[in-house]
Amino acid sequence: MDSVDLEVLKSCDAWIRSGLRCELVTVIKTWGSSPRPEGSMLGICEDGRVIGSVSGGCIEDDLIARVQQHGITRIVPEIVTYGITADEAHRFGLPCGGTIQLAIEPLTDRSRIGELLDRLAGHELTARTVDLASGDVTLAKADANAQLMLTSERLITVHGPRWRLLIIGAGQLSRFLAGIAVGMDYQVTVCDPREEYRVGWQVDGVQVVHAMPDDLVLEMQLDSRSAVVALTHDPKLDDLALMEALKTEAFYVGAIGSRLNNAKRRERLKQFDVSDAQLAKLHGPVGLYIGSKTPAEIAISILAEMTAVKNKVQLPAGTRVEEAKLLAAQLASEAYCGV
Repeated sequence: MDSVDLEVLKSCDAWIRSGLRCELVTVIKTWGSSPRPEGSMLGICEDGRVIGSVSGGCIEDDLIARVQQHGITRIVPEIVTYGITADEAHRFGLPCGGTIQLAIEPLTDRSRIGELLDRLAGHELTARTVDLASGDVTLAKADANAQLMLTSERLITVHGPRWRLLIIGAGQLSRFLAGIAVGMDYQVTVCDPREEYRVGWQVDGVQVVHAMPDDLVLEMQLDSRSAVVALTHDPKLDDLALMEALKTEAFYVGAIGSRLNNAKRRERLKQFDVSDAQLAKLHGPVGLYIGSKTPAEIAISILAEMTAVKNKVQLPAGTRVEEAKLLAAQLASEAYCGV
């Protein structure tokens, strides 16, 4: 599963190769409430096809109508602002009088979209700089903290996975978790030293590594843009990886298992000199409580919790798996006792 931005770039590349004119529209800045974040992209082909989104539909309709009526006439990039007045905000469906600034770039062979895709295929975080006067493009390796930037002379956008996810265990659940995470723009690595699990395990865009998980955690030098999820149910693999991961700056460290098994895991980790503060970072049982039973549902549960933590969303009490199951057990006990 490709991320939405990757789908946009691949479609634009295909249109260019087919000799079709097209434009790449990028959200540069928003004011007030906005349906799409900065950096969101939309591709528009001269034949009316579109891929991606910059506003959820309202502004897209106007952009498409202009192409249908006038064709693609731009020869250099243009910065366009929608929703400056209350009337425009209402017309384009921008909530709360929101305003959105877009860069509309006509694409040609010199736009280097194909080269950008080659870099992204190698998991290289790439800065794409567009000269607004000429439309010339340069590509360079980007730092993980690089941000979209617009000046009077150039537009710099950043492409590629900024977040890393290490999954311990090459099982069925890992397939769903890895596949969805790739679509969310994570650079995903699956680690499993057990050959019988690795054989035949494959998800496009995911690296599978034969190594001891704790060694790989140390090798990856996890930072605040990294997450680790342990899924093997084997303490010899999960615990060692968690022990090292909890000592890093990883924004999310989680492990699958029942409440009882996770309680036992926490006791074992204490014996490895993992501090109480470090243990407090462990999400286990991993995920949000959505009644998930199948591997696909469990993967969604895990990624929902990961996303909330990444976005620094304070979750209401009782929404995590451990809290919800504990509450359910308490209610069942009270009902049995007639409380």
